[in-house]
Amino acid sequence: MFVQAPSGAGGRARDGARERPDLAALAARARPVSSAASRLLPLPAPLAPLFSDRALRRGSTTMVTGAPGAGATTLALTLLVGASRSGSWCGLVGLADPGVVAMAELGLDLLRLALVPAPGGAWAEAAATLLDGVDVVLVRAPGRVGLTAGRLLSARAKERKSALVVLGARAADWPEAPDLTVTVTGSTWVGIGTGHGHLRGRRAELSVTGRRSAGRETRHTVWLPAAAGAAAPLDAGHAGRSA
Repeated sequence: MFVQAPSGAGGRARDGARERPDLAALAARARPVSSAASRLLPLPAPLAPLFSDRALRRGSTTMVTGAPGAGATTLALTLLVGASRSGSWCGLVGLADPGVVAMAELGLDLLRLALVPAPGGAWAEAAATLLDGVDVVLVRAPGRVGLTAGRLLSARAKERKSALVVLGARAADWPEAPDLTVTVTGSTWVGIGTGHGHLRGRRAELSVTGRRSAGRETRHTVWLPAAAGAAAPLDAGHAGRSA
């Protein structure tokens, strides 16, 4: 479901009243009755070791960072795969070009996604409204986030028992320490030689810190994506498979 948020002051005046009911209506009907039955939301198996619970905890805030092109966006989207495949609704806020085909290849259930690609200055309001009703909200932070907006969204996630995933260039873009920060520290595409071959997979090196990592940094390496399009454990077989 696409919800086009207005990007300018005039657009907010004309369309804001319509947009907010659209998001609120989605939130009201998306939340399953049994959503509070479990505190945990499933993750794809290759990413489960990054989290102490091997799952996304409801009410938590997870920060995903990395240099442009390193794979941080792919990682953030992959964190939603398990929840969407198990029947949960997910929301994306601020991803102007989410890459629908790529999301499908990662394994996301496109029928359970609410997309607000261009929220403009209303990004925090859009994210807060979605947190009222969907299980996971991924928001691309528009640069450094103010203390008030950051606290509001983290508190809303805890109150509504949703999981908040924040995509930013640096950990410092979020005003308070999140429960977990996952940083793509390096990545390498494989499958090409000098002037020949096809990209078959990206090997991503991840660093995990935060309260949910028992206070210590851990490091992991995964295919993100592997040849088939989804994330995969780092083993010799995945990158070499034909796409």
